[in-house]
Amino acid sequence: MKRKKLTLVDILITVMIATVFAVVYRLWSPISDLVGVFGLQLEQLIYGMWFIAGTLAALIIRKPFIALIAETAAASGEFIAGSPYGGILLIYGIAQGIGMEFAFALFRYKVFTIWTAMLGGVFASFASLGLDFLYANIGQLSAWVLSLRIIFRTVGAILITGVLATKLVQALQKTGVLNGIQPNEHNGKPYS
Repeated sequence: MKRKKLTLVDILITVMIATVFAVVYRLWSPISDLVGVFGLQLEQLIYGMWFIAGTLAALIIRKPFIALIAETAAASGEFIAGSPYGGILLIYGIAQGIGMEFAFALFRYKVFTIWTAMLGGVFASFASLGLDFLYANIGQLSAWVLSLRIIFRTVGAILITGVLATKLVQALQKTGVLNGIQPNEHNGKPYS
């Protein structure tokens, strides 16, 4: 496999995406809390928003480690913006970024489709759930509540991190804003 080296432009674009989503993540916390008031683990259906920066950046830049950089930077920005979740966000950001990277790495960073993005969402979801067992004691939940959490978070990750991220990239492609940023191997065609 020919190594795709990161350039300064790649990193700057990734950090810009992460900065935008750090603000989105910070604003998402009260929305998630509000949805959580209704119970039944419904907030898990929108949990995938916290994974979107890495996937979006990876779909745009299409190089190794971009998802990890974006997720880590977005989590750092959310922390700096005063998130109520504190420094633990950095651990979650790194784990979720690694989960997403794993999905793209499975295809040797050659497949950047909606299916790869959805798989990245699933892996990021599993990474965050693993951390929830360590830090949020979700192992103490009843079996049916835990099942709802796992299912809803995974479904939300597929829809938000996979489908929504892909649709956002397609919309950006149509505007031409990604011309000159994305490699020519896609010939400007939207992702499938």
